[in-house]
Amino acid sequence: MTAIAERIALVERPAPRVSTVVSYAVIIGILAAGIWSVVALDYSMQSLEATSGNIQRFLGMALPMQWPGFEVYATVGAGGVKTFTSEWVGMEPVWEILQAVVITLALVIAATALSALLSIPVAYGAARNTSPGPIVMAVCRGIGVLARAIPDIAFVVFFAFLWFNSGALPAIVAIALHSIGMISKMFADAIEQIDEGPRLAIRSAGGSKAQEFWIGVVPQALPAWIAVALHRADINLRGTVILGVVGVAGLGLELDEALHAGPSGMRRVIPLVIIIIALCLAFEIISSLLRARLLGVKPTGKGAGAAIARAIAKRTGSALTGPTRPDAVAQRHERVEAAMHRPWDRGRITSTVGIWLGIAIVVGSFLYAQPDVLKIFAPQWDQVHNPALDRAVWPLSFGSRDWADVIGAVLTTVQVAFAATLLATVISAVIGPLSARNVAPAPWVRNTFRGITIFLRAIPDLVVAILFIIATGFGPQAGALALGIGGVGLLGKLIGDSMEEVPNGPERAVSAAGGSRAQVFFSSTVPMSVPALVSHLMYVLDHNIRSATLLGVVGAGGIGFLLLNALQGRHFDQVLSFLIVIVAMVVIVEGASVLIRRALK
Repeated sequence: MTAIAERIALVERPAPRVSTVVSYAVIIGILAAGIWSVVALDYSMQSLEATSGNIQRFLGMALPMQWPGFEVYATVGAGGVKTFTSEWVGMEPVWEILQAVVITLALVIAATALSALLSIPVAYGAARNTSPGPIVMAVCRGIGVLARAIPDIAFVVFFAFLWFNSGALPAIVAIALHSIGMISKMFADAIEQIDEGPRLAIRSAGGSKAQEFWIGVVPQALPAWIAVALHRADINLRGTVILGVVGVAGLGLELDEALHAGPSGMRRVIPLVIIIIALCLAFEIISSLLRARLLGVKPTGKGAGAAIARAIAKRTGSALTGPTRPDAVAQRHERVEAAMHRPWDRGRITSTVGIWLGIAIVVGSFLYAQPDVLKIFAPQWDQVHNPALDRAVWPLSFGSRDWADVIGAVLTTVQVAFAATLLATVISAVIGPLSARNVAPAPWVRNTFRGITIFLRAIPDLVVAILFIIATGFGPQAGALALGIGGVGLLGKLIGDSMEEVPNGPERAVSAAGGSRAQVFFSSTVPMSVPALVSHLMYVLDHNIRSATLLGVVGAGGIGFLLLNALQGRHFDQVLSFLIVIVAMVVIVEGASVLIRRALK
């Protein structure tokens, strides 16, 4: 042994940190659970052959496409060969689709605005620096967890049955209540990050609690609140597709009717999906540019729309830089004076017009959707507990199923989520690193794989999942494949970003010592990005468990399938029972996620 080797051998190696042990344990655990799930879901060559056959059959029915305004006719020639012709039939179908687009946007905007208003008191009680006490904080945070756990599709059916009957009101209230889960949490986070100076100054001057909040807190948190509301509106737009299954008007209902209208309807499916994707992409671009224009911040979203908005801003040279923070006390009085006599320059005019335009769009959305708000004061409480009805909410029941059936369905949902996470992880383990600037061997490689992630993120995952399940055949296997492929865009981007953000010192040290590109990657880049990778895996797993529940409604099995059967039969005692099980499942996953994230710090 050489002298250098002896000296290296004498160096005492530090014990691995708890966060490192937890990180690798979580990665191994998720991958092991994913492999177990794939085996349990019975993937085999026969199932893959059946999937291939189902896709060919679906394409045979869906092609040629029938766009709005056209009708596809088939004539059978010699030998049974079909010849398709497409004819223009007028503008009426086009107007119907445009009306579906407008009502979809109206529902989303109205519901998101209502959710933002309802989230303010919840966020006030949930934030550490404004909450009146620990009990109120626990209650408000519990409201957020409960709202996130209950799918909006269940809210819609409950409200339509117990309270509002048909119309736009059940959809608006359902989307709003479900959105409170995310919006109130993000609002509370924004409140906790404010500068306490203005609020304490108001308190020391004898201001009330209301004055502290509305004058000292809201003006600081408002930019972040607007950004959160716009981001949530984008999510709600993608989520309205699945609400068409229970009859909510809009593009989701058009897609559901096309899927169940036989061969003539199937030809409308792909055009409708393309319209939905284009609408989601356009909405994301507009919301990202609005946030940039109104708030003076860069588009920071992870979607393809935000990436395109950043490119547009960079190309046009728009001043989308982040807000400048005061850095000199001597200039404070000048800034205060300037703020009190702010001139009507281009920026102020643009912001003012944008704010009033946003208010007008929200009001216009409520007017177009025409929710019958008087139904709020006429609930049908006799439906809650009525021995004469076999569909009353109380007492709770699983119907003809027992606990073993329910636990088996929950297990299937969890297996779909873990199998999808494994599939997304395996594919993203290749795409993600090659999209990182410090890992890709050449710029064109990085741009290519970065473009793949942008393209995949441009497609709404639930839309693709629904289409994939219909095309490949119902069942948990199709659901796992759909979620897995849909998650590649997000996870690949997160992995690439994490690797780009690692400190480059260790990488340069390994490279200066003669290390190859592979040695730099495996001995420096990967170990330093592991904590972020674990956080991303937990996020994707949490997202997949919620999505697997929703996909069960469209045929992916699991607890969502039991919920769909109960909803279709209007057995609300069973609906509430299955919802309680879903809430418990989500709470357990969120609790585990919180404990793991704390261990990683």
